[in-house]
Amino acid sequence: MMRNRIAPFASQRGITLLGLLLWAVIIAMGALIAMRVAPTVNEYYTILRSVNVVATEGGNTVPEIRAAFEKRKQVEYSITSIGGNDLAITKENEKIVVSFAYNKEIELIAPVYLLIKYEGRSR
Repeated sequence: MMRNRIAPFASQRGITLLGLLLWAVIIAMGALIAMRVAPTVNEYYTILRSVNVVATEGGNTVPEIRAAFEKRKQVEYSITSIGGNDLAITKENEKIVVSFAYNKEIELIAPVYLLIKYEGRSR
């Protein structure tokens, strides 16, 4: 008879309070990182789009391309990491290629930082 009373409790399943807190901390850290990184990824894709437009429509000389990028930078308010002087402009197979590279340092929780290295080039 005693076994019948204990058996239902032994087969119970669930999550403990400690397990719940652990998962809450893991999910919160993931959300914090995602919220801090998302704006930099958005800025990278904005820079990439701008570089592609400037490479095709910006002009034929290096100063013209740099000036065209600076004009696009004034319109695209999210570009803060690089300027026209940071662009590497070359010519490959009679086609203008604009490339860039920069580092973005993101503070997660002081003194912990995340360093992301972005680089790209026009098509």
